[in-house]
Amino acid sequence: MPTCDAAPPRGRIETPCAAAVRCRVGAAGDPAAALRHEPRMLVVDQSARAREHVVLRSMFAARKRIFVDLLKWNLTVLAGRYAIDRRDGPGATYLIVAGPGGEHVASARLLGQLPANLPPFAKQISDGSETKAGIAEVTHFCLSPEATADDRRRARDQLLHGLVDYALAHRIRRLVGIAERRWVHPIETIGWRCRRLGVLPAASGRDLVELAVDIDAHTPARLAQAGIAPPPRRGAS
Repeated sequence: MPTCDAAPPRGRIETPCAAAVRCRVGAAGDPAAALRHEPRMLVVDQSARAREHVVLRSMFAARKRIFVDLLKWNLTVLAGRYAIDRRDGPGATYLIVAGPGGEHVASARLLGQLPANLPPFAKQISDGSETKAGIAEVTHFCLSPEATADDRRRARDQLLHGLVDYALAHRIRRLVGIAERRWVHPIETIGWRCRRLGVLPAASGRDLVELAVDIDAHTPARLAQAGIAPPPRRGAS
């Protein structure tokens, strides 16, 4: 996987601005067709990359349109279309909400290996633990620029529940990430237990805040109570 020598300092979990989104994913102009094809949640780790190459390409292309074209992050762009950074290596796991044709709708990258250059308040992340076991970093939370507001909201909800379900299944008790200050309050009010760890030095003129989200068996219910709708169960009427 290509690397990036000028990536921003770690990943961010900010939500792209709605002004960048105008057209529809999937069945263009056909709401009934969209309802017939419920997006699916994919977990793509190193072992699944070859099999899921279509949705991965779609995800990297969406990253380019959001993070490079809109937010002006300094990421390597492969073939003029795909945004890659140096942490898109074998250790990355992608949670992707995909449409019926394998098109990217929403995604986030999970990194179980925290970077060596953690900020001074890193002990707050690990509660003083030397191993940092049970902690994962969430980066590049991305909603497709081809989705309507309703599609983005549903995909966001599905992705958030997918992140929590994945964490619970893999004994991850804490998710950490960086957000621009303007997105911190929306992240904090999702319903999960979120706390601020500190402020990072400004990068590219942006104020960045380090966040930690504690995950337990009650987190899915808290999300639902806050209005983050869980995806419909397959086979449910």
